[in-house]
Amino acid sequence: MVHRTCVALVLLLSACATTEQGPGAHVSPSERVANLQRASQYPWADNGDCAVREASNGWPLLAEKCYPALDHGRVKFRDVTRRCAVASAGAVAVGVGLCVFAAPEIVVGAVIVTGAIVVAAAIQEELHAYERSAARDRAKPKTQARASRQQQSMANGKPKPEGAPSGTDWFPPDPPGSSDPRERSPECAPRRASHRGGNVPHNECADRVPQNAFPGWDVLVHGKHFDALQLASRTLWEVKTDNFDTYTEDLRDIVVRSQVPEMQHERALALACGFGFKVGVRSPAHRAALLRQDPTLRIVVMDWC
Repeated sequence: MVHRTCVALVLLLSACATTEQGPGAHVSPSERVANLQRASQYPWADNGDCAVREASNGWPLLAEKCYPALDHGRVKFRDVTRRCAVASAGAVAVGVGLCVFAAPEIVVGAVIVTGAIVVAAAIQEELHAYERSAARDRAKPKTQARASRQQQSMANGKPKPEGAPSGTDWFPPDPPGSSDPRERSPECAPRRASHRGGNVPHNECADRVPQNAFPGWDVLVHGKHFDALQLASRTLWEVKTDNFDTYTEDLRDIVVRSQVPEMQHERALALACGFGFKVGVRSPAHRAALLRQDPTLRIVVMDWC
């Protein structure tokens, strides 16, 4: 009875999350990495083996299969949105816990882990293997950038919409056996895009990232607006301008637990397109707090901001 209730909850959440991908659909390599990075935030009694085995499925199915492998003595689930209480009316508590754990999005305060988080060995090994592979791709000889079709059309005076490739578009290094960098997914080509959000201090910090190839603009890669791109090192940047030192301890904890999953997802998108990924922050305390949650992140204190 408990198992049937849990499965029903997972299927319900999956249906709400997307109409294009069922809970058992195999995901892209970048989404697999995002699943592993999300799983790395939790304590596992099986050393993370189940999460690694199921990471190629959608997160709801991973959660349903691996929920028993969690170290339940260190995890508490809170239905802060009340969605699970409605979905599992009359269900036993384990149904609500799985419902919260399987939610497609991470809701701040929904999962509380006691004690220090140490990334499970199996998950850490898998993530390191992926990063080593991405690093090898970045180390390959780079081909000369070629003019895009939009760049060529500019010679004829045709207007170019925002987000279209500019004359400084660069593709990641060619994959083995590829003769043309344009054979790579077009979404991996860096595209100039307007800053979003209207946060002037934030945008100024992003524009001043050393060797930023797109000052005054965001960089659109893999559907994500990144804050800056260093072409020389092929590194995408996200900038955080929180006044972290002025926050209370509770607010610091909320901010870090919210930001780390976002950074892990952004890193996965960058790596999938052959780019490195760094995060700029304004405070050494902010950097230290983020690295305590995920020591594999590359965090830089911005002395220019």
